[in-house]
Amino acid sequence: MIELYFAPGACSFVPHVALEAIRLATGEGFEPKLVKLHRGEHRTPEYLAMNPDGLVPVLVVDGQPITQIVAICDWLDRRHPGVGLLPRGDWERTQAISTLLWMNNTAHPTFTRIYMPGKFARSEAAIAEVKSEGVARFAEILQRIEERVASMPGPYWLGERVSVIDAYALTLLRWGTLGGIDLARFPTYKAYVERLAQAPAVAAAIERERLQLFMGPR
Repeated sequence: MIELYFAPGACSFVPHVALEAIRLATGEGFEPKLVKLHRGEHRTPEYLAMNPDGLVPVLVVDGQPITQIVAICDWLDRRHPGVGLLPRGDWERTQAISTLLWMNNTAHPTFTRIYMPGKFARSEAAIAEVKSEGVARFAEILQRIEERVASMPGPYWLGERVSVIDAYALTLLRWGTLGGIDLARFPTYKAYVERLAQAPAVAAAIERERLQLFMGPR
């Protein structure tokens, strides 16, 4: 039994897409578990027993939790190597994991300064400065992805099949609109995400999470 604890629009979208890709390719299902962050469900004793950090995603496999996106994606890929969530070659796989880690430990924390600037400052002026700097730096990150997307080897990041990197790239561009970043600055990236959203595994996750592809400022 595999369960995915996710919150709509959060980074848990990445393993959500991976599990849908696995389901479509192999028939292996999973049980989606919606975590309502606005109701504090990620801070209950039951949830903290699975993930003491109180974050999504959590993947529970036969009652045992796995936390951290990269670890979850690595486990899913090793379980189903034929699905194409990550490359098979040693060098190619290492490069893909490097990209995934960059998205998770550089791009994602930069967005946190836009979405939750109060975690990094106390006064209103300082919070405003943290958010402003976060927007500027996140726009630079999106520009780097724009340039990378322009040289993709196929319709998706790794070629012909949707990978976990694609799912994270979509998530990051969605988040950019929350900071008021004009997506017209990233036409290639935006077109790629719009195309990606039509892929069956991605579309299934979007539908379950009831996501609007692009949002307005928060």
